[in-house]
Amino acid sequence: IGLGVKPDQPVAICLERSPAMVVGLLAILKAGGVYVPIDRALPSARQEWLIADCAARFVLSGSDDGDLVEATIPVLPIEPLIAGTGSNADLGLALSADAAAYVMYTSGSTGLPKGVVVPHRAVNRLVINNGYAQFGSNDRVAWVGNPSFDISTLEVWAPLLYGSSLIVIPYTDVLQPEVLGNLVQQHRITVLHLTAGLFSQSADDLGPVLASLRLLLVGGDAVDVAAVARVLRQNGPQHLLHCYGPTETTTFATVCEITAINATSRRLPIGRPIANTRVYLLDGHGGPVPFGAVGELYIGGAGVARGYLNRPDLTAERFLADPFSKEPGARMYRTGDLARYLP
Repeated sequence: IGLGVKPDQPVAICLERSPAMVVGLLAILKAGGVYVPIDRALPSARQEWLIADCAARFVLSGSDDGDLVEATIPVLPIEPLIAGTGSNADLGLALSADAAAYVMYTSGSTGLPKGVVVPHRAVNRLVINNGYAQFGSNDRVAWVGNPSFDISTLEVWAPLLYGSSLIVIPYTDVLQPEVLGNLVQQHRITVLHLTAGLFSQSADDLGPVLASLRLLLVGGDAVDVAAVARVLRQNGPQHLLHCYGPTETTTFATVCEITAINATSRRLPIGRPIANTRVYLLDGHGGPVPFGAVGELYIGGAGVARGYLNRPDLTAERFLADPFSKEPGARMYRTGDLARYLP
């Protein structure tokens, strides 16, 4: 706030996942700002393009990151800001649930990064009374996802909104299954969220550690069915959830708890919509397809993003009026994915 951040103003944050980054996210949101995570691994030219595209007021970085971030706006080390005097007062900002919480960039199929503008209500719907997973104050949630990918939305905000513990796992440790397994045991982690690729690579090596989890969530791409079958047979967690959803609908749109694998299955079912979410399978004329028929998947409800930043034409193409909802102004997102209903 002292640096001039106003409601709905983007602030770029370019940090490894860390306690300092959590503090930065909370500070941006408390000021009413919009956080924009920038992947440190991106080429400097791409970082600069993203920072300029979102019109960030400044960039929060680590004290040793000056050479990693190139921008025409101030790049501020976060450590001195954290060391300063803060305030616990309620600022009384006039923000609504539709105000933007973050902008997350996804390249999608066009190759040009698209900034997805996600409102607060969408994050709340992902975590609170979500219909697929209850979190509690005793949970210990691992943060293993890249901060600039939407997998981190659940990992960060589920524990913070429920008063449970957020366990930050360093990037290098995530890539070493033996180290990751030791950290899961050491920190008594109860909730672990793995992308499809990471799950496929590490499931066998993590072994018995997975059995200690209350929740194991996997998704983000096609999940290795054989690996899931082995985990369920040998080291099954209390609950294994297969999660589906694009960034444009805030991390998850559907979830399916997997308890057994059919020997003939080639892919996992994506399940049912989570709470405050609607899923439609439509034909080429926008009408619902019958059970068993293939249709294009559209997603409506509280998780639908506000649209693409600075891309009105693409927003109009992919974010459509929802003709099946009675809510004024309801919209649905056209995923481009094909699916069919199963009995």
